[in-house]
Amino acid sequence: MTTEIIPIVMPKWGLTMTEGILTAWNIEEGAEIDPGVEIAEIETTKITNVFKAPVSGVVRRLVASKGETLPVGALIAVVAEKSVSDADIDSYVTEFQANFVPEEEGGDVAAEPESIEIGDRSISYLSLGPDDDVVVLLIHGFGADMNGWMFNQPVLAEEHRTVALDLPGHGRSAKDVSTGDVAVFSHAVSGFISEKGFEKVHLVGHSLGGGAALEAAAQPSVVSVTLIAPVGLGKEINTEFMEGFISAKRRKALQPVLEQLVADPALIGRDMIEDVLKFKRLDGVDAALRKIISANFDGGSQSVDLRGTVSDLSIPVTVIWGAEDKIIPSAHSEGLPTRIEVQIIPNAGHIPQMEKSGAINDLITATIGKA
Repeated sequence: MTTEIIPIVMPKWGLTMTEGILTAWNIEEGAEIDPGVEIAEIETTKITNVFKAPVSGVVRRLVASKGETLPVGALIAVVAEKSVSDADIDSYVTEFQANFVPEEEGGDVAAEPESIEIGDRSISYLSLGPDDDVVVLLIHGFGADMNGWMFNQPVLAEEHRTVALDLPGHGRSAKDVSTGDVAVFSHAVSGFISEKGFEKVHLVGHSLGGGAALEAAAQPSVVSVTLIAPVGLGKEINTEFMEGFISAKRRKALQPVLEQLVADPALIGRDMIEDVLKFKRLDGVDAALRKIISANFDGGSQSVDLRGTVSDLSIPVTVIWGAEDKIIPSAHSEGLPTRIEVQIIPNAGHIPQMEKSGAINDLITATIGKA
């Protein structure tokens, strides 16, 4: 350590986050921390997440109080050597607070999504991290969009170029899904990779996006695959969830549907519900989602079988599942070849990348390191 005083600030998770509520401190003043240590819990308007220490050192001051709502970038704690005087810490905090300008009043401009034409469709994507031909490509699931990686992409982008896609029918991408089967989405992924000319690609796919990642993994440029609760490894699927997702028109009806995605229903925030409602009001969304269900889950079970596909892959593959997944059972991870790493995450449901983002980020990074 040095004599430098290091600020820890309210993080920005996702494109739209402007503030967070500090719901709990997991450390005390005087604690020695290292990067990756879980120091606090922060509630956003979408979902609550654990905040990991971005730096190492001694926690000299917990500036934010439990229950306090603070804008992105606001000072929440200070790290410094024990040799730094309390007076210097006080002066630093006072100066920081006096000069702090919240993001919406003139802070840094966040990265913005771009679009590209793949075949006859416009595909939206967000790129973060260093300019590199080696990328981590993040592919969301049914009814979601690139914001589903809000706790993962910024962390992975510290070391890697990361790109999060909006699949056809989702987010800002074109709503035409053609036949709606998994092949449509895998072709969109493969076309994106080819169009961008990436040298090496680490695919990370969730649920429906996991199936798309698997079918796209045969491309020579793909060097690793991380699958989170992917379709295609078993028959069972909660189609009542998907029907409820489509049919719910108001917050009261949609909230219990979205709560099925997580182990702890209290994690679902008001903005996640409102964002889904806004998405479902877009022209073409209802037809696209219904076509996806009909093509892949007609009769209440999965029609796509990708167990052979995943078994044939010779590149590093990790399969991750929430132990309490209510949408696709974690038992689908059983019986895979022993060279495929399987990780079951306790106290997590169908979206562990949001519920247990730290653990998922570590597993994704480990898989990338094996390639």
